[in-house]
Amino acid sequence: MVLIFNRCFPIAENTPARTWEEKVKTHLCLIGDAESIHLRRWAQAMVQRGFRVSVISTSVASIEGAEIIVLPLPRRTWDWFLRLGALRRAVRSLAPDIVHAHYVTSYGLWGAASSGRPLVLTAWGSDILVTPRRSHALRILTGWILRQASLITADSRDVLTEIARYRPSGSLHEIFWGADVTQFHPNPSDRRPGFHVASMRAWEANYQIDVIVEAFSRFLAKSPRCDATLHLFGGGSQKKSLHSLVERLGISKHVIWHGLLPPHALAHELALCDVSISVPQSDATSVSLLESMACSLPAIVSDLPANRQWIDASGGYVVPVGDVDAVATSLCEVFENPAMREQKGAFNRKKIEEIGSSNQQMDLMAVLYTGLGRCRKNECVTSASENR
Repeated sequence: MVLIFNRCFPIAENTPARTWEEKVKTHLCLIGDAESIHLRRWAQAMVQRGFRVSVISTSVASIEGAEIIVLPLPRRTWDWFLRLGALRRAVRSLAPDIVHAHYVTSYGLWGAASSGRPLVLTAWGSDILVTPRRSHALRILTGWILRQASLITADSRDVLTEIARYRPSGSLHEIFWGADVTQFHPNPSDRRPGFHVASMRAWEANYQIDVIVEAFSRFLAKSPRCDATLHLFGGGSQKKSLHSLVERLGISKHVIWHGLLPPHALAHELALCDVSISVPQSDATSVSLLESMACSLPAIVSDLPANRQWIDASGGYVVPVGDVDAVATSLCEVFENPAMREQKGAFNRKKIEEIGSSNQQMDLMAVLYTGLGRCRKNECVTSASENR
């Protein structure tokens, strides 16, 4: 694990230790997509831990317990720069102790330009692994943004390793989004007949849902007597082409299009499945993968560093990116070995309980925030004393 502990100001020896469990007064300003379930869960987790939470976003949304300021949505790349004046005014009006921007190459720019407060950045994956490689200018901008932060988090080692190449001055921490183990859990008493395969990724090109559909079709051809169903959760721009592919392959009666479900409904459906598949071309740690593991499902994943961090032979199968036959073969093995399926699923559940629980991860993040907030308040007290 890449973990460089925060280099903060020392606490006086006689100062009693404080934890996030106290009703802290730290004001946290999140900058990000307020419609994203990940940002919403993050904000709500910090509200629950006693923080005052504000959100600056381009999305109109409501997050219980948080104040939201909505800025106009940038339509072009340069619009992110043109909105900086409005962003700074919004931050000044809120006067937070900490600014935390999610997604380095968009909202991260706004966070870096807010200035005057401890900045936390969270990388989501493509903002580090994909976007900066599109041009030299984007790489330079990414490096500048990262070097403004006091603390940077990411949810996989490969993303943190890439961030370290920019030589940021702040500390790096591996913080997972995690899975809610109280909501996502196995439900052996409510099993349904047949063999059920879950795909939870967005219907976009990077996530290769077409590879999953093709592999499932080949699996059906190899196991014609299998009463199998592919459950497609999510949504995206490839919906039409995926429907056409399913119809062309003649497997429509074996596919259920769930679309986007609320967390409780998704957890219920997922617990009734037998295996999950996540085979993107590029990825950081996938929340949906962790949620399927929490439901005691074995997983078939593409051979990416972030996936190998969670899945090996003990909990599933790692297949080459884009390899339809490898996915189909793995499905056959999972189907033909129920005992092994249960064993791999139990291993995954235990792993999530140990290191992948969202509550555990948000507890860690709250401790980091509290340290930064204390530093900020100590600075303010010192400055006020010097000005007397």
